[in-house]
Amino acid sequence: MSTMGDGTRAVRAGLPEPEQYEPTLPGPVFAAHFHLSGDPTGPYTYGRDTNPTWTHLERAIGELEAPGESVETTVFASGMAAVSAVLLSQARSGDVIVLPDDGYQALPLVRAQLEAYGVEVRTAPTGGDAQLAALEGARLLWIETPSNPGLDVCDVRRLVEAAHAGGTLVAVDNTLATPLGQRPLELGADFSVASDTKGMTGHGDILLGHVACLDPGLAAGVRRWRKVVGAIPGPMEAWLAHRSLATLELRIERQCANALALAEVLAGHREVTGLRYPGLPTDPSHPNAVRQMRRFGSVVSFVLADRETAERFLSALRLAEDATSFGGVRSTAERRARWGGDAVPEGFIRFSVGAENPADLVADVERALAEAVDGG
Repeated sequence: MSTMGDGTRAVRAGLPEPEQYEPTLPGPVFAAHFHLSGDPTGPYTYGRDTNPTWTHLERAIGELEAPGESVETTVFASGMAAVSAVLLSQARSGDVIVLPDDGYQALPLVRAQLEAYGVEVRTAPTGGDAQLAALEGARLLWIETPSNPGLDVCDVRRLVEAAHAGGTLVAVDNTLATPLGQRPLELGADFSVASDTKGMTGHGDILLGHVACLDPGLAAGVRRWRKVVGAIPGPMEAWLAHRSLATLELRIERQCANALALAEVLAGHREVTGLRYPGLPTDPSHPNAVRQMRRFGSVVSFVLADRETAERFLSALRLAEDATSFGGVRSTAERRARWGGDAVPEGFIRFSVGAENPADLVADVERALAEAVDGG
C-alpha cells in the first residue's frame, strides 16, 4: 500500500483479508476472556492483553503512520494514556526527560509524576528548536509540533539527529497534524504518539490514543505498560475509530482548506492580533512546516483585545461550538485562558476549523467578530 494515495489507504487500512459472506470490517468483539486450553500461545487469551478489534485498528493506524514499513501500534483508552505510556515506560529514577514548556496543558501533570519518581525534567519552548540546548544526557526528548495551542513548529529531523547522536530517544506528539499531515516515524522519531480523540476519529464522540513504533523492543515496552495499568480501549470505541478512519482524508482535506481560508481572512482584520497558522506563508512556523508537513492542520489561533471581547465573539458564533477539543468535523472555538494552564493572553482564541462550507464558516466568523467589537 506504500504507493497508494492517502484517501485510498485510509479507506482500506487495517481491513482483514476478504472472506466469503463475512463483513469487510468485522464488528466489535466484546470479550473479557477467550476459549483457551493448553499452553496460552495464541493471539487472544484475555481481554486486557489483546482483542481482535484492536488488532484491526492498530494495523490500520500503522499503515497510515509509515506506509510500507512494519509498524507496531498500540491503542489506548485516551490520548493521555498513550502519552503516559511512553514517558512512564521509558523513564527510570535518575533519568533526564526533555519536555516542551508550551505543549499540551496536561504535560505539567506528567512532569510532576516523573519528578516524584526521581526523574529530572527539563523544559524549553518548541519554537526555534530551543529543546536542542536541553538534550545533554537525556533519556527521552518529547516533541509536540505544531504545539498546542501556540502552533509553533520545530524541525523534527534536526532535533532527532541531535538527540540520536547523544543516545536520546525521541517521541513526537502528532495529534494536531495526524499522519496525513506529518509522519514522525519517517522523520526519524522513535515514537509517534497521538490523541485520536481529535482529528484521527474526528467526530467528537470517542476517547482514544495510540503509540506507533518501528522498533519492536520499544513497542514491547509500551504494550507492557498498557497491560500493567490496564489503559485499554473498549472494543466499541476501537471499532468506531476504525470506521472513522475511512473518511480521514476527506475530513482533513476539507478542514485544512477551511483553516487556511479562515486564516487568510483573519489576517485582514485589525481587531485580530497574534494570528498563527503554519499554512500561512507569512507565519513564523511556515518554513519548518513546509519541509516536514504535507498538510498544516485544522487549528487557527489568534488574539482578541481582551477577555470580554473574546467571550462576545464566542457567544456570537453560530457555526462553531464553544468546546475544548479540536480536530472534529464541527468547528469549535474557545478562550484558552479560561483553563489557566496556558501562557496565553486573556483574549486568546483557539479555533478548530471543521468541515462546513468555507463561505458559510468565514461569513459566520466575520459577523461574530463585528458583533464582538461593536458590542464593546
